[in-house]
Amino acid sequence: MSKRDYYEILGVAKSASDADIKKAYRALAVKYHPDKNPGDAAAEEKFKEAAEAYSVLSDAQKRASYDRFGHQGVGAGAGGFDPGFSNFDDIFDMFGFGDMFGGRGQRRSTVQRGSDLRFDLQITLEDAATGKDEKLRIPRLENCDDCDGKGSEKGTEPETCVSCGGAGQTRYSQGFFSVMRTCPNCSGSGRIIKTPCKACRGNGRVEREKTIEIKIPAGVETGSRLRITGEGESGVGGGPSGDLYVVLHVKEHERFERQGADLYTAVPVTFAQAALGAELKVQTLDGEEDLKIPGGTQSGTVFRIKGHGMPNLGGRGKGDLFVAATLVTPKSLTKEQRKLLEQLAEIETHDLEDESFMDKVRNIFG
Repeated sequence: MSKRDYYEILGVAKSASDADIKKAYRALAVKYHPDKNPGDAAAEEKFKEAAEAYSVLSDAQKRASYDRFGHQGVGAGAGGFDPGFSNFDDIFDMFGFGDMFGGRGQRRSTVQRGSDLRFDLQITLEDAATGKDEKLRIPRLENCDDCDGKGSEKGTEPETCVSCGGAGQTRYSQGFFSVMRTCPNCSGSGRIIKTPCKACRGNGRVEREKTIEIKIPAGVETGSRLRITGEGESGVGGGPSGDLYVVLHVKEHERFERQGADLYTAVPVTFAQAALGAELKVQTLDGEEDLKIPGGTQSGTVFRIKGHGMPNLGGRGKGDLFVAATLVTPKSLTKEQRKLLEQLAEIETHDLEDESFMDKVRNIFG
């Protein structure tokens, strides 16, 4: 049976570049790999055929000889592979298939970094404004003191797995190709613990609760995240510890509403204060501040007290406090108050239907 042309097999022209040949081969290797086509003899044959074609066309000398003399020029007999390209691991490594199909079975490291941990912490607005030190109790996995994290009883050592030689993987052959699989004897660790540590039952780590002190900076807000390096879970086999991430949640405040670095609040104002003007005491996060309102202040008028908002994270100044004057109408009146208001009503000359007032009414009703 005559052999197919190598360029035809890869689906490229004779003038194809090395990059085009490599790209075409990779696509065919992935498409027809036996792992993706178990039991499909036709796919296996196409996989072999593509590998044979690539072994010749990817080599400049062999390609030149093939272009001149055909199959005889590269010494490939009918149905056979070029002896110089019999190691399929070379093909897989060249294209990064080692991870997909098992690679060459490098020794798997038993050292692993510990997991990161997350802790959600609720704080007050006052805490967010000033910053504070906080103690957290964190449950986590730590190295077992009895076995120093090895997992084996004191005086004993884990043994190298005889099935995989400590690689954590075993080679599985099927026909002309082979793949790597996790060693079933050691579950991929490469070690066998014959005498497990009683304290950790061979895990090398135990669950403990540790108290950690953190510093919350001023200016944080809901969603701010603090990273404490190395305070996550202990690593495996002597690996480094993970990190602890503290996610902050600022509780809603009964008096202030926060928008970025600015704060918003309201202050009650009587009719007399709004009409005549007054000096009020306004509560801020830093204590009381004086606020002067002019005579004729309308309900809902907003005043700004500079520098009494939240600090910017990183110490770059502070926001402002915005105070809305809210007119409060008394629900009940004393006889004297009623009498005075009745007298006021009799002498009021303010025309409630002036142009500015009617403009407001029109705005309300669209």
